Amino acid sequence: MNNNQGILQKENHSELLTDYFVSTMGKIFDPVPVPIILIDNKTRVKMINDVFANYLGFQKKEIVGKKVKEIDKNTRFPYVFQTKKAEIAWKHRFENGHTAIVHRIPVLNEAGEVEYGVGIVLFEDLKQFRDIIEKNKLLENELHIYKKRLKEIHGAKYSWKNIIGKSEKMISAKYMAQKAAQTNSNVLLLGESGTGKELFAHSIHNGSVRNYSPFVKVNCAAIPSDLLESELFGYEEGAFTGAKKGGKIGKFESANSGSIFLDEIGDMPLKMQAKLLRVLQERELERVGGTASIKLDIRVIAATNKDLKELVKEGKFRQDLYYRLNVMSIDIPPLRERFCDVEDLTYLLLKKLSKQLGKYVSNVSSKTMEYLKNHSWPGNVRELENVLERAINMTDSDTILPVHLPVYLVQNKTRILDGPVRPLKDIIEDVEKEAIMRCLEYTKGNKLKTAKLLDISRSSLYDRIERYGI
Repeated sequence: MNNNQGILQKENHSELLTDYFVSTMGKIFDPVPVPIILIDNKTRVKMINDVFANYLGFQKKEIVGKKVKEIDKNTRFPYVFQTKKAEIAWKHRFENGHTAIVHRIPVLNEAGEVEYGVGIVLFEDLKQFRDIIEKNKLLENELHIYKKRLKEIHGAKYSWKNIIGKSEKMISAKYMAQKAAQTNSNVLLLGESGTGKELFAHSIHNGSVRNYSPFVKVNCAAIPSDLLESELFGYEEGAFTGAKKGGKIGKFESANSGSIFLDEIGDMPLKMQAKLLRVLQERELERVGGTASIKLDIRVIAATNKDLKELVKEGKFRQDLYYRLNVMSIDIPPLRERFCDVEDLTYLLLKKLSKQLGKYVSNVSSKTMEYLKNHSWPGNVRELENVLERAINMTDSDTILPVHLPVYLVQNKTRILDGPVRPLKDIIEDVEKEAIMRCLEYTKGNKLKTAKLLDISRSSLYDRIERYGI
């Protein structure tokens, strides 16, 4: 017997052992009243017990051998296999409309690679789950209160590692922020909407000696002006109609010994600006309806997308408050001023969004990246994140192609029309070449399908491909 015959016999023996193992598993788990499924590393169903098949509304013979995605398009097993991390007690809605609590567990071999996946339905419907919750409602409510309080006290969740950028302007902004974090001075973050001002605020707090103390966030534009004072400074019992019994502490008191982040400070009403100035100067406050002064040890981090100097000139922002806040001023550059960061940001956001959406997308084609780098990004990083989220939802693979991007982003008018005026014929040819290249990329090089989509003959397509050197 030669060596090849020996290897073949060994592989056949291994396959027989696997089939025997799967068959034995089926016999063991068929009588078990808990839905269980076993899939291989290609996400094909190797075993499913009767109770799970019935729950999904299929015969077992209709399921075994198929990819799990064909049985339930909402499955997260492909993502679990990518991360190699189990998902325990996840809420899942099956394609047949059932909502259940499930486990998804990858089984790794000695080399650390996924060999199998085991799925278990813990609760077949949410009523079972709710019954368990009801029995433990008191404990759950107490836990919820403590978690909520803990989140309010330790609200800063980002740090310096979350700030991505190798452009000169971003490096300078990060350096200034790190210097500011080492002081107790007030910080003013300036930048357009979507540039990451909140990211900087979190990082400054976490990088300071106050990082174990509260970090409280306030959006000055989101709170009605007549409620802003009581929200910021709190109130005493009976201060106004509807006031809580016992009164309420405000955001500044909640942030005492820590940091308070005043976002959209440029939208704060003038009346409140005067009261805020007094708090910053005296380091103390009085609650609405109260007479006692409360001492504060607090650092203020303010942010705005408006030109405060211009607002001061227009009389819409107090000059003395501006200088009180503008101790450590940090300009955060817009994305159009740091195009060299687009690629790093894209892959960071892809990783974040893939985890959120449960859909593993890790690649961006070179043409797609070219479009991303050529866009001016008026919405900054927030716009980039929205574009990538849309693209992830559009793609059926692990790669984002130009066809998955919004139309406005791939029209690329600036690249065609910028520069010296050219003959109309040249411009039309540029557009035609771009359309053919995009369509070929979409069809993965299928010229017949490309010709049909472009509504031209196959011979015309070949002529154009040759003419444009595609």
